[in-house]
Amino acid sequence: MTTDRRKVVLIGTGMVGMSFAYSLVNQGGICNELVLIDVNTVRANGEAMDLNHGLAFAKSNMKIYAGEYKDCKDADIVVIAAGVAQKEGETRLDLLKRNVEVFRSIVTPVVRSGFDGIFLVATNPVDIMTRVTYELSRFGASRVIGTGTSLDTARLRYLLGDYFTVDPKNIHAYVIGEHGDSEFVPLSQVMMATKPVMKILEDERNSYCIDDMQSIEEQVRTAAYKIIEAKRATYYGIGMALTRIVKAILGDENSVLTVSAKLCGEYGYRDVFIGVPSIIGRNGVKEIIELDLNEEEKEKFKSSVNVLNEHFDPLEL
Repeated sequence: MTTDRRKVVLIGTGMVGMSFAYSLVNQGGICNELVLIDVNTVRANGEAMDLNHGLAFAKSNMKIYAGEYKDCKDADIVVIAAGVAQKEGETRLDLLKRNVEVFRSIVTPVVRSGFDGIFLVATNPVDIMTRVTYELSRFGASRVIGTGTSLDTARLRYLLGDYFTVDPKNIHAYVIGEHGDSEFVPLSQVMMATKPVMKILEDERNSYCIDDMQSIEEQVRTAAYKIIEAKRATYYGIGMALTRIVKAILGDENSVLTVSAKLCGEYGYRDVFIGVPSIIGRNGVKEIIELDLNEEEKEKFKSSVNVLNEHFDPLEL
């Protein structure tokens, strides 16, 4: 993998893909070459032109162009944001069968190009689509990553920060499990700086309560549905989440992000791809951090694993 060149290929120039590309350009310095690939080549060319025309206002120079699958050969990261859109009222898992066929037409030519970098998947249902990418590519598990619950975790920290009137950066909390209806917040692991939030909630001297935590968890879980109802799709937040993960990989940051990663015995499970805190560096997933869940949280995690396995097992790959 040519880490010094920092080349990223984006497959899928819809709203999610282009929100990522726009975020990448505006943050600057993360990569110096961005290739756009789409089944609609006219659109990919138009998007490349549009981004290039704004480079004079960007923080750093980038080479941006519409390309083909052969351009993946020397890329560091291939980001997959292609797929059919989630409809109003449709769960992420409802998208599965429609998107598997899309991925068959993407992963095979990417691998045939000689690509030897990291796959980063954003397409929903992201945990299953990440596992589909892993099965189709036959890459090592550490080099196939999904956005997982990274955006959900950002939403959680924002809401908790607002609730406690604390900078979200000083809230240490994670949403784990399926990026979908069975995701949950292991409240036993939530910290404000180094103080467990459970201790704050138990302190009768303040007005904070456990019911508010459950309300916040529900807001996080249903956020995408509300955004889709209001504006038909979600894309800015996930675009920024993709940028953050790419930055962690290319910068070899060893940052902890809640990505969709393959369990190899962690939490007592194997093979399933699911959102868990993971250390992310230049080679992808360096390590999965296993949280010390209580019994109730372990049951919730088990339920999430079961949901993902039930939907993946019938697939023919």
